[in-house]
Amino acid sequence: MRKDIHPEYHTIAVKMTDGTMLEMKSTWGKDGDQLALDIDPSVHPAWTGGNTRLLDSGGRVSKFKKKYEGLGF
Repeated sequence: MRKDIHPEYHTIAVKMTDGTMLEMKSTWGKDGDQLALDIDPSVHPAWTGGNTRLLDSGGRVSKFKKKYEGLGF
């Protein structure tokens, strides 16, 4: 394996949206830097499997379904 091609792996502080702090290893920033998250994986529906509904703004979903109704959508 070639030397000096991998990024430095160090400890950073991650600030969640609710204010809690986590310490983890990362290649982001420098040792001791703080990363503030805009989207918290502990509450976001993509990670929690939350019940979200698809909102039809301007009839886009119904227009799509009508256009492709013969294909079984």
